[in-house]
Amino acid sequence: MAYTTVDKQTAHFNTKLYTGNASTNAITGVGHRPDFVWIKNRSTTGNQTWFNALSGVTKYISSNTNYAEASSAPTLTSFDSDGFTVGSSTDLNGSGNNICSWNWKAANSSGTANTDGSINSTVSANTAAGFSIVKHTGTGSTGTIGHGLGVAPKVIISKNLSDAASWGYYHFGMHPTDPADYYMSINSSGGRNDNANFYNDTEPTSSVFSVGSSNNVNDSSDDMIHFCFAEKPGFSKFGSYVGTGNSDLFIYTGFKPSWLMIKLEGTENWHIFDVKRNPTYPTSSSYDGMATRLMANLNNSTDLSQGGFRFLSNGLKMTTNWSGGNGSGSTFIYMCFGQTIVGSNNVPCTAR
Repeated sequence: MAYTTVDKQTAHFNTKLYTGNASTNAITGVGHRPDFVWIKNRSTTGNQTWFNALSGVTKYISSNTNYAEASSAPTLTSFDSDGFTVGSSTDLNGSGNNICSWNWKAANSSGTANTDGSINSTVSANTAAGFSIVKHTGTGSTGTIGHGLGVAPKVIISKNLSDAASWGYYHFGMHPTDPADYYMSINSSGGRNDNANFYNDTEPTSSVFSVGSSNNVNDSSDDMIHFCFAEKPGFSKFGSYVGTGNSDLFIYTGFKPSWLMIKLEGTENWHIFDVKRNPTYPTSSSYDGMATRLMANLNNSTDLSQGGFRFLSNGLKMTTNWSGGNGSGSTFIYMCFGQTIVGSNNVPCTAR
């Protein structure tokens, strides 16, 4: 197997925790200049706030709402060489609050023109890590859009920036025979929906992905944004699994995970786990594993009520029958990023 070779995992993705100060706050130690920063206040209710380099500083969308892109001066004010700077916004920097940020690197630029598809786009692509940000003006009709990754993305997260509209979420494993005909909305706990107007019932290729006429992903004359993820051995894995309802569930990733988001294909929240918020596994009579969840579609603070995932050297093990992650016979989709990238010697990291 050919692995992604990177000097350090933090060069492409990192979870960074920090404490708010209600003033200008320069967050360092991310390990790269991020182009996509997702921030959540863990101490209080507040929006799941997304910033990206193509939209620019102070402009944000929230995965727990369907709102259009907004702009606020005291939010994220700069993407820095080793992190980012935030202003006095309570959601991002409340005084004394515990804040979580998830950071991805694209191309560290405002993007380049891409004409691979029938719809022209601006793309900031990190081909080594399989991540790109794509922005375009909607046409209101079926078309294809270049993503810049050189391989087909397995996850696409889409948002209309101009209007209040639910998010689009494409996942290649969402349906065993026809995944491109289905979508979910990351701002909703709802299950998968059969609607070709989102991703045109067409699988992405190595150069383009398809969109239909839905105003959620391609509304005429509106600004649209898409976050595209391609799988990279040793670094990222996007798939599906069927719950067992007991502690024998194992999901192979080929690397030691550091960040995980799961979603039941039926009605359930989007659950996020990471090693920075759970550096050790608490144990109790009800579970043995990560319990500290944040939900991409909710504005609540950290939830400690359920859990059970253990991050192993080569995958994930569920240690409980929690219905939100291991309901017997239920199908779940997941996104997972590695804790330590396998190097050129192909030697994997060790288990916890």
